[in-house]
Amino acid sequence: MMVGDMEMLKRRDVLARVLEERNDALVVSSLGTSTYDLFAVSPADENAYLWGAMGLSVPTGLGLALAQPERRVLVVAGDGDMMMGIGSLSVVSAQAPKNLGILVMDNEMFEETGSQSGLSAVRADIAQIALGSGFEKTMTVRNDNEVSRLTGFLLKEDGPVLAVAKIAPSTDAPVFPSMDGPGLVRTFRSSVLDQM
Repeated sequence: MMVGDMEMLKRRDVLARVLEERNDALVVSSLGTSTYDLFAVSPADENAYLWGAMGLSVPTGLGLALAQPERRVLVVAGDGDMMMGIGSLSVVSAQAPKNLGILVMDNEMFEETGSQSGLSAVRADIAQIALGSGFEKTMTVRNDNEVSRLTGFLLKEDGPVLAVAKIAPSTDAPVFPSMDGPGLVRTFRSSVLDQM
Protein backbone atom coordinates (compact mmCIF):
# COMPACT_ATOMS: atom_id res chain seq x y z
CA MET A 1 0.00 0.00 0.00
CA MET A 2 1.33 3.43 -0.94
CA VAL A 3 0.90 6.69 0.95
CA GLY A 4 2.17 9.55 -1.13
CA ASP A 5 5.56 8.41 -2.45
CA MET A 6 6.17 6.01 0.43
CA GLU A 7 5.24 2.33 0.49
CA MET A 8 3.75 1.41 3.85
CA LEU A 9 5.17 -1.48 5.83
CA LYS A 10 3.43 -4.86 5.64
CA ARG A 11 2.77 -6.17 9.13
CA ARG A 12 3.63 -9.83 8.56
CA ASP A 13 6.84 -8.91 6.77
CA VAL A 14 7.89 -6.71 9.71
CA LEU A 15 7.10 -9.40 12.27
CA ALA A 16 8.83 -12.14 10.27
CA ARG A 17 11.98 -10.04 10.05
CA VAL A 18 11.93 -9.24 13.77
CA LEU A 19 11.57 -12.92 14.65
CA GLU A 20 14.34 -14.19 12.33
CA GLU A 21 16.65 -14.21 15.36
CA ARG A 22 14.05 -15.15 17.93
CA ASN A 23 16.13 -17.91 19.57
CA ASP A 24 14.32 -18.92 22.78
CA ALA A 25 12.29 -15.73 23.23
CA LEU A 26 8.78 -16.00 24.61
CA VAL A 27 6.27 -14.03 22.55
CA VAL A 28 2.91 -12.66 23.71
CA SER A 29 0.48 -11.52 21.01
CA SER A 30 -2.53 -9.33 21.55
CA LEU A 31 -5.94 -10.33 20.28
CA GLY A 32 -6.88 -10.31 16.61
CA THR A 33 -4.44 -9.56 13.83
CA SER A 34 -1.31 -9.66 16.03
CA THR A 35 -2.18 -13.25 16.96
CA TYR A 36 -2.93 -14.20 13.34
CA ASP A 37 0.39 -12.71 12.26
CA LEU A 38 2.41 -14.43 14.96
CA PHE A 39 0.84 -17.80 14.22
CA ALA A 40 1.42 -17.28 10.46
CA VAL A 41 5.10 -16.30 10.65
CA SER A 42 6.46 -18.04 13.77
CA PRO A 43 4.11 -20.68 15.22
CA ALA A 44 5.58 -22.09 18.43
CA ASP A 45 4.57 -23.53 21.75
CA GLU A 46 6.49 -20.60 23.29
CA ASN A 47 3.86 -18.17 21.96
CA ALA A 48 1.21 -16.89 24.36
CA TYR A 49 -1.74 -16.17 22.05
CA LEU A 50 -4.33 -13.96 23.73
CA TRP A 51 -8.01 -14.12 22.77
CA GLY A 52 -10.54 -11.59 24.03
CA ALA A 53 -8.06 -9.80 26.29
CA MET A 54 -7.79 -6.32 24.81
CA GLY A 55 -5.33 -4.17 26.71
CA LEU A 56 -3.71 -7.10 28.52
CA SER A 57 -0.82 -8.11 26.27
CA VAL A 58 1.72 -5.79 27.94
CA PRO A 59 0.70 -6.75 31.52
CA THR A 60 0.94 -10.43 30.49
CA GLY A 61 4.38 -9.84 28.97
CA LEU A 62 5.51 -7.98 32.08
CA GLY A 63 4.47 -10.89 34.29
CA LEU A 64 6.37 -13.33 32.08
CA ALA A 65 9.45 -11.14 31.99
CA LEU A 66 9.52 -10.94 35.78
CA ALA A 67 8.87 -14.69 36.19
CA GLN A 68 11.44 -15.68 33.52
CA PRO A 69 14.29 -13.17 33.92
CA GLU A 70 16.72 -15.34 31.93
CA ARG A 71 14.47 -15.41 28.85
CA ARG A 72 13.73 -12.60 26.44
CA VAL A 73 10.03 -11.70 26.29
CA LEU A 74 8.53 -9.90 23.31
CA VAL A 75 5.02 -8.46 23.28
CA VAL A 76 3.39 -7.92 19.89
CA ALA A 77 0.49 -5.51 20.37
CA GLY A 78 -1.78 -3.58 18.07
CA ASP A 79 -2.22 0.16 18.57
CA GLY A 80 -5.79 -0.32 19.86
CA ASP A 81 -4.65 -2.93 22.37
CA MET A 82 -1.80 -0.69 23.50
CA MET A 83 -4.04 2.35 23.92
CA MET A 84 -6.55 0.25 25.89
CA GLY A 85 -3.78 -0.74 28.33
CA ILE A 86 -1.68 2.42 28.12
CA GLY A 87 -1.29 2.67 31.90
CA SER A 88 0.63 -0.61 31.86
CA LEU A 89 3.61 1.24 30.36
CA SER A 90 4.11 3.09 33.65
CA VAL A 91 4.03 -0.21 35.55
CA VAL A 92 6.57 -1.72 33.13
CA SER A 93 8.82 1.30 33.59
CA ALA A 94 8.57 1.06 37.38
CA GLN A 95 9.46 -2.65 37.32
CA ALA A 96 12.15 -2.10 34.64
CA PRO A 97 12.61 -5.69 33.39
CA LYS A 98 15.76 -5.80 31.26
CA ASN A 99 14.40 -8.74 29.23
CA LEU A 100 11.19 -7.11 27.90
CA GLY A 101 10.62 -5.71 24.42
CA ILE A 102 7.30 -4.35 23.15
CA LEU A 103 6.45 -4.06 19.45
CA VAL A 104 3.36 -2.01 18.67
CA MET A 105 2.00 -2.70 15.19
CA ASP A 106 0.35 0.65 14.50
CA ASN A 107 -2.00 0.87 11.52
CA GLU A 108 -3.72 3.86 13.15
CA MET A 109 -7.12 2.17 13.10
CA PHE A 110 -9.37 -0.26 14.89
CA GLU A 111 -9.10 -2.76 12.05
CA GLU A 112 -10.91 -5.67 13.71
CA THR A 113 -14.12 -3.72 14.29
CA GLY A 114 -14.49 -1.90 10.98
CA SER A 115 -11.30 0.09 10.41
CA GLN A 116 -12.41 3.15 12.36
CA SER A 117 -9.72 5.77 12.85
CA GLY A 118 -7.59 5.00 15.92
CA LEU A 119 -6.17 7.38 18.49
CA SER A 120 -2.66 7.25 17.02
CA ALA A 121 -4.11 8.54 13.72
CA VAL A 122 -5.17 11.74 15.41
CA ARG A 123 -2.54 13.01 17.88
CA ALA A 124 -1.44 10.23 20.22
CA ASP A 125 2.19 9.14 19.82
CA ILE A 126 2.68 5.78 21.54
CA ALA A 127 6.49 6.01 21.57
CA GLN A 128 6.30 9.45 23.23
CA ILE A 129 3.76 8.15 25.76
CA ALA A 130 6.23 5.36 26.63
CA LEU A 131 9.01 7.92 27.13
CA GLY A 132 6.67 9.96 29.34
CA SER A 133 5.94 6.79 31.31
CA GLY A 134 9.64 6.38 32.08
CA PHE A 135 10.98 4.22 29.24
CA GLU A 136 14.53 5.19 28.35
CA LYS A 137 14.53 3.69 24.86
CA THR A 138 11.84 3.80 22.17
CA MET A 139 11.84 3.96 18.40
CA THR A 140 9.34 4.41 15.58
CA VAL A 141 9.88 2.85 12.16
CA ARG A 142 8.06 3.97 9.04
CA ASN A 143 10.01 2.49 6.15
CA ASP A 144 11.71 -0.70 5.10
CA ASN A 145 15.23 0.62 5.71
CA GLU A 146 14.45 1.15 9.40
CA VAL A 147 12.98 -2.34 9.96
CA SER A 148 16.43 -3.94 10.03
CA ARG A 149 17.11 -2.15 13.34
CA LEU A 150 14.06 -3.65 15.06
CA THR A 151 15.40 -7.15 15.79
CA GLY A 152 18.43 -6.03 17.76
CA PHE A 153 16.47 -3.30 19.49
CA LEU A 154 13.57 -5.53 20.59
CA LEU A 155 15.40 -8.79 21.28
CA LYS A 156 18.88 -7.73 22.41
CA GLU A 157 18.86 -4.23 23.91
CA ASP A 158 18.49 -3.96 27.67
CA GLY A 159 14.83 -3.33 28.30
CA PRO A 160 12.29 -2.37 28.76
CA VAL A 161 12.18 -1.10 25.20
CA LEU A 162 9.26 -0.18 22.97
CA ALA A 163 9.13 0.13 19.19
CA VAL A 164 6.24 1.35 17.08
CA ALA A 165 6.01 0.06 13.50
CA LYS A 166 3.76 2.23 11.34
CA ILE A 167 2.12 -0.37 9.11
CA ALA A 168 -0.47 -0.67 6.37
CA PRO A 169 -3.85 -2.24 7.08
CA SER A 170 -3.66 -6.01 6.82
CA THR A 171 -4.32 -7.63 3.47
CA ASP A 172 -3.52 -11.13 4.72
CA ALA A 173 -6.20 -13.65 5.50
CA PRO A 174 -6.44 -14.56 9.19
CA VAL A 175 -4.51 -17.67 10.20
CA PHE A 176 -6.00 -18.92 13.45
CA PRO A 177 -4.16 -20.78 16.18
CA SER A 178 -6.32 -22.81 18.50
CA MET A 179 -9.06 -20.82 20.23
CA ASP A 180 -9.02 -23.21 23.19
CA GLY A 181 -7.80 -20.78 25.86
CA PRO A 182 -7.12 -23.36 28.60
CA GLY A 183 -5.39 -25.59 26.04
CA LEU A 184 -3.17 -22.74 24.87
CA VAL A 185 -2.22 -21.98 28.48
CA ARG A 186 -1.34 -25.63 29.14
CA THR A 187 0.79 -25.85 26.00
CA PHE A 188 2.59 -22.59 26.76
CA ARG A 189 3.16 -23.43 30.43
CA SER A 190 4.43 -26.89 29.61
CA SER A 191 6.83 -25.53 26.98
CA VAL A 192 8.24 -22.88 29.32
CA LEU A 193 8.58 -25.12 32.35
CA ASP A 194 10.09 -28.00 30.39
CA GLN A 195 12.91 -25.74 29.24
CA MET A 196 13.89 -24.64 32.75
